[in-house]
Amino acid sequence: MTPEVRAVFQIAGIGFLVAILHTILKQSGKEEFAHWAALAGFVAVFIIVIGWVDHLYRDIETVFLRQ
Repeated sequence: MTPEVRAVFQIAGIGFLVAILHTILKQSGKEEFAHWAALAGFVAVFIIVIGWVDHLYRDIETVFLRQ
C-alpha cells in the first residue's frame, strides 16, 4: 500500500473513531468532552495534512527551485 493511500485510510479511521466517540459522549450527557474529542480528532488530522503539505512543498522546491 502506498503512503498516500495509507494516509487517506488513517484520516478516515480517525474520523470514524471520533464520530463514534462523539456520539457516545454526547448521548451520555458529556457534551463538553464530546466537543474536546472532536477537536482532538481535527488536530490529529490537521497534523497529518501538514506533514503531507510539507512533503509536497519540498518536492516542488526540489523540482523548480534547485537547478
